[in-house]
Amino acid sequence: MNFYNVKKREAVTVADANCKKVVYKRKTSKGVQERYAVRAQDDDGTNLTKFLNKAAYEKLGCPKA
Repeated sequence: MNFYNVKKREAVTVADANCKKVVYKRKTSKGVQERYAVRAQDDDGTNLTKFLNKAAYEKLGCPKA
């Protein structure tokens, strides 16, 4: 999966086995908002996050965090 590393200022590729799926939930005035994301860590230790839509999130084979 491709991520953008802000420390390196370039796109990096991380193996799907090293990624974890995450759902961020927050309460709003209209109900609960859910944001779907994939988290990983680069070889230099930088935490990487990429937000996805629900359909792309469900297609991924990554384990859930």
